[in-house]
Amino acid sequence: MKVTVERQFAGRTLSITTGELAKQAAGAVTIQYGETMVFVAAQNGPSRPGTDFFPLTCDYRERLAAAGKFPGGFIKREGRPTLREVLTSRLTDRPIRPLFPEGYIEEVQVMSNVLASDGVNDPDVLSIIGASAALCLAPVPFQGPLAAVRVGLIDGEFILFPTQEQIADSELDLVVAGTEKSVLMIEGFGKQLPEDQMADAIMFGHRTIVELCQLQLELVAKSGRERFVLPAPEANPFEAILLEKAYAKLREVKQSSVKKERSSQTSAYKKELLAEFFPNDAETTAAGLTKAQFFAAFYAVETKAVRDLILDGVRLDGRKHDDLRAVSCAASVLPRVHGSSLFTRGETQSLATVTLGTIRDVQRVEGLFGEEAKAFMLDYYFPPYSVGECKPLRGPGRRELGHGALAERSVASVLPSPEKFPYTIRVISDILESNGSSSMASVCSATLALMDAGVPISQPVAGISIGLVKSADRFILLTDIMGDEDHFGDMDFKVAGTQKGVTGIQLDLKIDGISEEIVRATLEQAKKARIELLKTMLSAIRRPRSEISTHAPRLLRTKIDPSKIGLLIGPGGKNIRAIQEQTGATIDIEDDGTVVIASSSSVGAEDALARVEAIAEEIKVGRVYNGTVSSIKDFGAFIEIAPGKDGLCHISELSDGFVKNVNEVVQVGEKIQVKVIAIDEQNRVKLSRKAVLADEAEKPAAE
Repeated sequence: MKVTVERQFAGRTLSITTGELAKQAAGAVTIQYGETMVFVAAQNGPSRPGTDFFPLTCDYRERLAAAGKFPGGFIKREGRPTLREVLTSRLTDRPIRPLFPEGYIEEVQVMSNVLASDGVNDPDVLSIIGASAALCLAPVPFQGPLAAVRVGLIDGEFILFPTQEQIADSELDLVVAGTEKSVLMIEGFGKQLPEDQMADAIMFGHRTIVELCQLQLELVAKSGRERFVLPAPEANPFEAILLEKAYAKLREVKQSSVKKERSSQTSAYKKELLAEFFPNDAETTAAGLTKAQFFAAFYAVETKAVRDLILDGVRLDGRKHDDLRAVSCAASVLPRVHGSSLFTRGETQSLATVTLGTIRDVQRVEGLFGEEAKAFMLDYYFPPYSVGECKPLRGPGRRELGHGALAERSVASVLPSPEKFPYTIRVISDILESNGSSSMASVCSATLALMDAGVPISQPVAGISIGLVKSADRFILLTDIMGDEDHFGDMDFKVAGTQKGVTGIQLDLKIDGISEEIVRATLEQAKKARIELLKTMLSAIRRPRSEISTHAPRLLRTKIDPSKIGLLIGPGGKNIRAIQEQTGATIDIEDDGTVVIASSSSVGAEDALARVEAIAEEIKVGRVYNGTVSSIKDFGAFIEIAPGKDGLCHISELSDGFVKNVNEVVQVGEKIQVKVIAIDEQNRVKLSRKAVLADEAEKPAAE
């Protein structure tokens, strides 16, 4: 039976339909907003034998046919997921995962497919809403519904579900997901927004989330589906035994400032207990308890020990709840590269490298909303040795792509405009060591490396991660969480920003939501840590270097009348090719008349710029030009002062003395400086070398 529910949001209709498509799927919906439509299917199935985790997979796909386009290139079938598809898949996964009960290990797959795109409404938040609705209809113990909204900020007013055009002018691009009662996931980027304003934006979005959750409950009620309830799991007898025997010891071994010590001591104690309960490597104890029950119970008691320590005010490495780990920074740590830095916070370390390129190095990305040119890229690499492991390298995974995108967008808002700094910028963050929040370490190292490269950023950016341990009646916020605190805790709340405000924010939870009180307290605690971090970072390099590296290309930018582009290029590219060959520079011309000149030397760049301007501008009386003698006559020399533009330098204007023969002063092909002294009615240009010599003679006298 086809069922549709709909409601107005921000002046457009959002509708959810089920019972029409994919009837064999466990749950399937079509969600439409404006003329953007997304189909989402949810399916469950038995997990593989031996699985001890929840195997949830979320996949989001955009096909260009949804926008009436063909893929570029030779192959017209879509290939591997794009970066945007990977990031949206993660965005869909993160709020869904905490709403499944602990111990549920059946396989669940959620697949989102954009069927139509109107170029106005972004389908990514629709994927999250559709995934929740599909799971509510499926026979799985999903504790939803949840919903997501996008929030913008224009002229001080929050905008719900901003269009693509509005996002381009917005000071904020924020996605908030949550249930009727609490916030589950946040991902947003702003232009140095104050913490209070960011918190207001989150709660503004949550008010609409409540309505969207109610709309899904209406859909479920109309469809006649009964919600699936998972039977309560049987108690693990081993848990009570280990709670009595191992709890105190685990509290003891977990207190160390060194990650390897905590890990090795915990592993050694686990082996000791295994040998005691399962002598001679027996499969069961005398009471018939299994190793699987032992491992599950050990993890449960280990988790309780760590959480109780934190709630008692004791962090694993001895810090106070709002203390940073030791931080050290250094710039210019690598030779030859255009900019570099090393940022270390506790046992997390990021090495950043900056490369400056030309307009030809811009990355072009094709998507539903047209082709995008990216002039700033931040690539994050997480090698296995950073956590003391051996693993094969098979290209960047979802986590690496997600962390890189978070750091990239957190820094992007402080970069200079292309008019001020026309370089393409690539930052590489190599995580050399990891024990908590390497993405925020990448923000810090990227900032230092950009300053070292001479990129005139408006403000330095730092990032920090705040953790949470929450009990029934209280909660503790932890500044600069380590890996164990993230693993056993309830929250990883990353906040990046400047001294003025927030530039990037990301929240991941393991529990079913947090309150407004926790959101606001976290933002304030993160601000305090961020200011402290910025002070340490600025002790390594106070401000962006005044000059870029000698190994970086020199870029100059000018703008000419678009009608002069053809003249600059010349017949068959003759003029522009001659300038590039004679100066050693490369020249790129855009349709609006913007000309970007790149050269390995400043002399070559300046020479090419002068030639470009000479062609594009009208010849002006009184201006000095670098010319080339093109022909010699008895009465003077014809000199090319710009491609296709000649002038006559009469014999009387060749020198400040008497000239009997033109060949005694200049030769064909010789480069000389001449001044334009007149342009007649027929647009003939009269030049003078004598005037240039006179000007040069006057300079020492004036000095």
